[in-house]
Amino acid sequence: MKIGFLFSGQGAQSAGMGKDLYESYEEVRKVYEKVKESTGIDVAEITFNSSEEELAETNNSQITIYTMCLGILEILKKNEIAAGEVAGLSLGEYTALTYAGCFDIETGAKLVAKRGKIMEANIPEGNWQMAGILALSNEDAEKACKSVTKGFVVPANYNCPGQVVAAGDEEGIAELTEKAKELGAKKVSIFNAKGPFHTEKMAKAADILKVELSKIYIKKPVKKVYKNIDSLEYKPEDNIVEILANHTKSPVHFSEIISNMIADGVDTFVEIGPGRVLTSLVKRVSRDVKLININNKESLEQAILELKGE
Repeated sequence: MKIGFLFSGQGAQSAGMGKDLYESYEEVRKVYEKVKESTGIDVAEITFNSSEEELAETNNSQITIYTMCLGILEILKKNEIAAGEVAGLSLGEYTALTYAGCFDIETGAKLVAKRGKIMEANIPEGNWQMAGILALSNEDAEKACKSVTKGFVVPANYNCPGQVVAAGDEEGIAELTEKAKELGAKKVSIFNAKGPFHTEKMAKAADILKVELSKIYIKKPVKKVYKNIDSLEYKPEDNIVEILANHTKSPVHFSEIISNMIADGVDTFVEIGPGRVLTSLVKRVSRDVKLININNKESLEQAILELKGE
């Protein structure tokens, strides 16, 4: 068994997530306390007592998901369960880098908290939407985006084979819907977005984040961590500051990440964090791998039994 950990991204959050873990494990509570002490943010209060709308705010969702994932990792560590290869969807890359030893919990928490605030504060004005394009190749989805003549729209997430998510303004997304269907898209699902994340419209946020990243001493990862911006693993010579800054304004190549992890021998994917989005995407890449979700106390305990072969 070769294990790969996958960490949740923004959008997976739900009010009250991880509360049973927090109440059941002292190690989890200590993670929440560390994050509170280092950032001044009472993550437990926000996670367990906020509305879905409040939790969905970028400056809340990112730090709460990050903290929940780290709490789960502490219990896996206690049970001597580890992964040599890790990746995360967008925000999840920060969790992956923390796990890989690039920075400690306190430093990572400060960074994620700043990232959330920077992104929230620098969303450009506009009515932003995202469009999930189903049953088109990456090339045809890109062609549909490029053919749009009004408004702004570009690919933001390459999630899995036959699923590309584009981000843009209302006018651009409306035209994209028509163009994608003309090219054979089975379905185009439109939903409102907080902002045009992972597009050039977030360049200002990326520049500000780069300044903050430059203040932090970032160690080289001791595990294989796969990058969102190009799907490849970090190399010793990589400039992590540049990569994470560009990450904010560049599309996510999650599908390719999974293919690369499988090619490297990963046969068991463990999704850590709220929801089941990532394993559902992995299933679209390959049905020949084992999939495990950890998003509450029950699933954590079951995962420990499975991963330890008990």
